[in-house]
Amino acid sequence: MKPFSKINLRSQLHNLFKSLDFVSRNFLTEHKSEKNKGDFQAYLNIYQQLGLAWEYLGLQCRHGDGYKEIQDGKSACKICGKIKGVKDTYYFLPRLGHKIIGKRINPNSKKIFRNRKEALLLEDTINFHGACVNIDVHNMYKSRLFKSEINIADERSVSLTERGIKCSIDQHTVRINLKRNLKKIKRLPCSGFAWELRRETLRKFPVLFDFDQRGRLLGVMILR
Repeated sequence: MKPFSKINLRSQLHNLFKSLDFVSRNFLTEHKSEKNKGDFQAYLNIYQQLGLAWEYLGLQCRHGDGYKEIQDGKSACKICGKIKGVKDTYYFLPRLGHKIIGKRINPNSKKIFRNRKEALLLEDTINFHGACVNIDVHNMYKSRLFKSEINIADERSVSLTERGIKCSIDQHTVRINLKRNLKKIKRLPCSGFAWELRRETLRKFPVLFDFDQRGRLLGVMILR
């Protein structure tokens, strides 16, 4: 979907507001609702559908003309009429091309919060064309482990899951988990650096390392 230009958006919203006012004045008054409740409900549904159209049109507005003060000390956009500071319920995304949802959020406090709920800044998930993306951002908080109180470090963690393979990225590590049937394995999985493993073990790992002339790691490829 191609977004409206500013002039076109203003025109579309103006016509929409006129339709809302028309339905409200002519069909949603008290004396008409008393005569025919069926008609009243039908026009009420129309009014709510027009309100939903307002919601979607407002997603395309960048509030470029600023805000104006209204009652109760609030401010509304001069173009779309949305209240300043109120978060949108929906997202407007183009069908093709680059898509942006939200802004980058990082841990923003050195305070140790009482629990995860108070420390949580963002926890969101999107299933995008079959791939699942999850983002978790939180400040430091207290937790309990084996009846002892510990501090959980602040963190921004991003994970991508595709066909059972999960890639997780946080502030200190990049981790790839392959789908394996661990029920048949009696012992817990092990971890180790490449130089710590036997050559016979390394031959079983279809892993390629990308590196530069100075021996610095550039990337890792795992063959499936």
